[in-house]
Amino acid sequence: MRVGVPRETKDREYRVGLVPAGVQALVDAGHEVRVERGAGVGSGFGDEAYVAAGAQLVDTEEAWSSVELIVKVKEPNPREVALLRSGQTIFTYLHLAAAPELTQGIRDADVFAIAYETIQHPDGTFPVLAPMSEVAGRLAVQVGAHYLQKDRGGRGLLLGGVPGVLRGRVTVIGAGTVGINAVRVAHALGAEVDVLDIDLPRLTYLYDIFRGELNTLYSNPGNIARSVVTSDLVIGAVYVSGRRAPTLVTEEMVIKMEPGSVVVDVAVDQGGCVETIRPTTHSDPVFKVHGVVHYGVANMPGAVPRTSTFALTNTTLPYVQKIAELGVEEAVRETPELALGANIWRGDVVCEGVAASLDLPYRRLAGLL
Repeated sequence: MRVGVPRETKDREYRVGLVPAGVQALVDAGHEVRVERGAGVGSGFGDEAYVAAGAQLVDTEEAWSSVELIVKVKEPNPREVALLRSGQTIFTYLHLAAAPELTQGIRDADVFAIAYETIQHPDGTFPVLAPMSEVAGRLAVQVGAHYLQKDRGGRGLLLGGVPGVLRGRVTVIGAGTVGINAVRVAHALGAEVDVLDIDLPRLTYLYDIFRGELNTLYSNPGNIARSVVTSDLVIGAVYVSGRRAPTLVTEEMVIKMEPGSVVVDVAVDQGGCVETIRPTTHSDPVFKVHGVVHYGVANMPGAVPRTSTFALTNTTLPYVQKIAELGVEEAVRETPELALGANIWRGDVVCEGVAASLDLPYRRLAGLL
């Protein structure tokens, strides 16, 4: 199979779809890999590393149009969607539930679109989403602490405090992979931490591993409001597979927060769980609403591309190899979790969450194979 690895185009997105070792594995298996010139530079992989691994260096159009399988990191922009050819497979993060125009563009392109974020094991875990969620969760506290500084527009507060001074308060909404990693960093910094979720066994687990040194709260509007309005940093860490994130933090709650407090909504790529959030970029990451700093960068792990690219390709490569070996249709037949990653199948929306979020007709994948 011919596999294409385009250069990422999202603002300050330095990750790349395959590391040279991944290219080597595909080439050794008899596949042809075409890498766009400069695709890996941001992650520390020069073109010469890809050539040494057996890749062909190509221009942008060839990386898209001359291959059967496109492997990348973030969703394609409109110019890239226009380069897609009927029958191709695109394998990347898509987050279509909050992107009606992109969804329609991919439907019109008549391609197989498999999204990293909806690949799901039978135990409920998301193997390809998890590593980037770990990165984003840890970064969320780091970013929040940065913008709490007075010179960055914040309250001028140190999360861990010092002897004789109150610690900062951090609220984490969602106790999944993002949430637990955010809690871990906030707790290590010495902050007072509230974590909210509807999964009581998960809250029990967190209470136990942190020895009761944080507040575990059942997620309901009352508890969310009480925690949010008294917090210095609020982190949105909500994910519902394939669906637009529910709005859990209302504008009324934001109004009651202290000026200079910070909101970091990691769920922004799924529409966000904070009513006042909107997507931002690494070049222009924050804005203020009611005096509260909002950070809405939708590709947070792109800020640490070396770590993120290795972590991502550790999980994606086995699926890339499966698709390259068997073809996309046989690969999803043999691999149930990969089948759950299918979002659009040659024009049909086959992810129930995407269809429901965008009010589109839903087709079961099994009926199309």
